[in-house]
Amino acid sequence: MLKIAYHPIYKHHLPNGHRFPMMKYELLPQQLLHEGTCTEANFFEPSLPDDSPILEVHDATYFKDLVNLELTPSAARRIGFPLSKELVQRERIIADGTLKGCEFALKNGIAMNIAGGTHHAYSNRGEAFCMLNDQAIGARYLNRKKLTNNILIVDLDVHQGNGTAEIFKTDHSVFTFSMHGKGNYPFKKESSDLDIPLDKGTTDQKYLSILKKTLPELLEKVQPDFIFYLCGVDVLASDKLGTLALSLEGCKERDRFVLQTCHDAKIPVQCSMGGGYSPDIKIIVEAHANTFRLAQDIYA
Repeated sequence: MLKIAYHPIYKHHLPNGHRFPMMKYELLPQQLLHEGTCTEANFFEPSLPDDSPILEVHDATYFKDLVNLELTPSAARRIGFPLSKELVQRERIIADGTLKGCEFALKNGIAMNIAGGTHHAYSNRGEAFCMLNDQAIGARYLNRKKLTNNILIVDLDVHQGNGTAEIFKTDHSVFTFSMHGKGNYPFKKESSDLDIPLDKGTTDQKYLSILKKTLPELLEKVQPDFIFYLCGVDVLASDKLGTLALSLEGCKERDRFVLQTCHDAKIPVQCSMGGGYSPDIKIIVEAHANTFRLAQDIYA
């Protein structure tokens, strides 16, 4: 059975301009239940995790200052959110959703997190609305528990996974792959194991052609026994923070190809949702919902 991490704190509302993009965390599970793609049995509620998996990835001083709301003003500004205990608790619970999802994926082939994809969080700092790197925490957990040998992170958010690249730059058990908008944030990129920067306005045909050539080659090269998929929908042409130009159908085909490839290769996959900032919330929810619909179809 497809298992999906969701907690009511995911929809924690922020002041001013941050409320709109947070709406998707409330609307997406409602949509999946309403249309019958999922039932309540598909969802599980994560909780506050033990700190040890987080501290395998994040600097202890940074984590302590984050939890105690004692970051310097410059460090807090880099994150971009007005910090609160509820917001930090939310980030820790998201990480637990991905950690528990790893266990479900090992059993069932796939697990998903309604939130997550916080790939701008570095080992020693937060950045761009990301405080704790959920998929990095999951990957390090699997390796430390000796549940995996080689992990592939497939990051298809429109923004480069700079924090993930930094965290694993000397860890050869985790291969980081990021395909992103060349002109998008972060403007100073880190070096993933494989980066594919795409020109502004890249459309479905070119995007999918590159992906369908690259991913099978990576499976052959890396020989992963677990995959993390960051499936941000900020690759859409309508996205106000993205520079790519995929259609809804192109984004759906992207997800279909990645999930089908993982399924056919019998490689467990954990999916975190990542970004989506189209002005129409219906488009954001529809694009994310497509990922869950495909997972139910492919892993039925």
